[in-house]
Amino acid sequence: MGLTGSLPGWSMPEILVNGLFSGSAVLVINGKQHLLKQGQTSPEGVTLLESNSQQAVLLVDGKRLSLGLSDRISASFHAAEKAEVRIPRAENGHYYVSGYINGRPVDFMVDTGASAVAMNMHDAQRLGVNFRRGIKGNASTAGGIVNTYHVDLDKLSIGNIAVHQVRSTVVIGNFPAQVLLGNSFLSQIEMSEEAGVLVMRKKY
Repeated sequence: MGLTGSLPGWSMPEILVNGLFSGSAVLVINGKQHLLKQGQTSPEGVTLLESNSQQAVLLVDGKRLSLGLSDRISASFHAAEKAEVRIPRAENGHYYVSGYINGRPVDFMVDTGASAVAMNMHDAQRLGVNFRRGIKGNASTAGGIVNTYHVDLDKLSIGNIAVHQVRSTVVIGNFPAQVLLGNSFLSQIEMSEEAGVLVMRKKY
């Protein structure tokens, strides 16, 4: 992101992206939270040009900025922190997060016990994963031995964290009921837990 120059006496507001939606975004600007709809301008002079679940395009002092979830920019004119996603723990003790596989939306359950991203054949078909081109195998489940296919996903993204060529296992049948975010993705990012919140950060 290239930001150069500013008006005399004018400083870049500190902006944190706290939520992203289609046509709107939650921004914390100089410590104050605002819900801006597309085309709206905050009292600090920040205009939301475009927004979807992956990024917000802002107009600040005549400059276009593209920021992802949890991205921050400040008066230093630099994107301040690593890409970060924060996931609150659900009542059942699991972590659930929405993301994209090859650009298509999907809901994940984080599973550190799974060696790879795992999904059933119906989710794979919905997501456009051509699993039958993969390597055939089998796996043991509570219901017995099932046939599987191992295939690399072109791109898997959570918030503004994206990993390419992610190994996945597609199970023939209805198991697992939810797409599992396993270690073929998790091993390529940094993770920590803070007071019941799972924090994912992109490695650099």
